[in-house]
Amino acid sequence: MTILPTRFLRAVASAIVLAVGLTSVPAHAEQTSYPLTIRNCGRDLTFAKPPQRAVSLGQSTTEILYLLGLADKTVGTAVWLGPVLKGFEEANAKVPRLADNDPSFESVIARKPDIVTVQFQWHIGPKGTVGTIEQFADLKIPIYTSPADCIGKDNSSGGDGVRAEAFSMDLIYQEIRDLAQIFDVQDRGEQVVADLKAREEAARQKIASSGGKLSAVFWFSSANPAADPYVAGKNGAPGYVMKALGIRNIIESDEEWPTIGWETIAKADPSIIVAARMERRRFPADDIAVKHQFLKNDPVTSLMTAVKQNRIVDLDAQTMNPTIRTIDGIEALADSIAELGLAR
Repeated sequence: MTILPTRFLRAVASAIVLAVGLTSVPAHAEQTSYPLTIRNCGRDLTFAKPPQRAVSLGQSTTEILYLLGLADKTVGTAVWLGPVLKGFEEANAKVPRLADNDPSFESVIARKPDIVTVQFQWHIGPKGTVGTIEQFADLKIPIYTSPADCIGKDNSSGGDGVRAEAFSMDLIYQEIRDLAQIFDVQDRGEQVVADLKAREEAARQKIASSGGKLSAVFWFSSANPAADPYVAGKNGAPGYVMKALGIRNIIESDEEWPTIGWETIAKADPSIIVAARMERRRFPADDIAVKHQFLKNDPVTSLMTAVKQNRIVDLDAQTMNPTIRTIDGIEALADSIAELGLAR
């Protein structure tokens, strides 16, 4: 039996509460003083007033805007892996979807944004598939990039980049606070950060008794099922998830998503295989059913302990990227470990 993360209600409740605002929670943050200058990914961004028209490239940065109560100021989104956060379906339906994957430069500027928020530099950056910083600067459109994709990370080689420093949720908290300051909703930003921190601590405590005895591999996808899979390196978001729960990552690479042969993975024999579930269909192995079929039928993977003992955990792909959903991943994996009886 495959263990599916079913205890998403805490995240649902938190999202809904944040969507309507917590009137009982006092706002302690100061209002933003304009003009505001923010240091972001080595560049200074200056705002004369709160932006009114935001385009967000990346599901996480879009969901952060929604959590901050800024759906009405979001005029376009792109780059989605799955459904929007529970509680924001109606708001999201009103925001134009420019593309499920990479939008065109023309489609972004057609929305007349006064800010573009970007989850990954490979969309807007030195070699951006959508455009470069300079192209947008020529049109006086500021680009805010998630700190999680530039701090302690080298994207110059293209692809998913290499992390010289381990990802931390502090980078996501910085993004939340930066955007809250830019849009002058700092009290809401502090509410979002406090909620995420409390949820992470509760998940840590849930399986504290496992005592660091478990190991895992995170499988995101593969160019084709039989090809070497894209698995999580040690410094990305899955590394943070595993560290938070005291689980050893069998992959030692600094690359974000290196390709590693199944023979090497089988030799390490991880206690758990964590498989990404997503709506994207760029590769055949994006389909979670294809992943399961391969694991159970391949002559190498079918002999792994995790496969034979049904220790395959499906997680939302967004939890495997450095996003607000990383906390969902910590919660869901902790729940699955407890249900598998591995937290003893």
